[in-house]
Amino acid sequence: MPRLFIALEIPADIASGLALHRGGLTGARWIEPADYHVTLRFLGEVDRHRANDVDDILSDLSAYPFEVTLDALGSFGGDKPRAVFARVQPGKALTDLQSDLERQMRRLGLPAEGRKFVPHVTLARLRDTSAAEVAHYLSLHPIVRPLGFTARRIALMSSRESTGGGPYVLEAAYPLGPAYPNRRPREIRR
Repeated sequence: MPRLFIALEIPADIASGLALHRGGLTGARWIEPADYHVTLRFLGEVDRHRANDVDDILSDLSAYPFEVTLDALGSFGGDKPRAVFARVQPGKALTDLQSDLERQMRRLGLPAEGRKFVPHVTLARLRDTSAAEVAHYLSLHPIVRPLGFTARRIALMSSRESTGGGPYVLEAAYPLGPAYPNRRPREIRR
């Protein structure tokens, strides 16, 4: 059974800009630019009934398009770095959307998200990379001009069991904005 998550997709031109930072870091497993995304809520393995409930909620979501800005590279893991990411500035619209999704998923009976929401785009997963190597890499790869785009839809995506970093499959997309006739719930494909 695939693992599901709710995300913002990264437009191709922004992904190309982020991809310029690939390479030059020992132990990095670089994510393919087509798989870049901002995870809003990880759902995990869910059955078809629960997936359809998620689809119903996402189809009726009342959020509007908003601006997303990526402004710096960073790393997770401190002294034992595990990932390099592009930071997303946490604006009110993004934070409100994520909070609403969290509430809705908990109402469905999914467990609460264990981590604080830190909006980001994972660029690489790290293995046996020292903190000094990551610091050096980050010093050589600043985002000189912030990269921005308008988030116009959210996506329900799936991942297969792997060592992380994709490939990811778009299961369904939901436009942000006023209700549209094409936003009716539909069965999630498997």
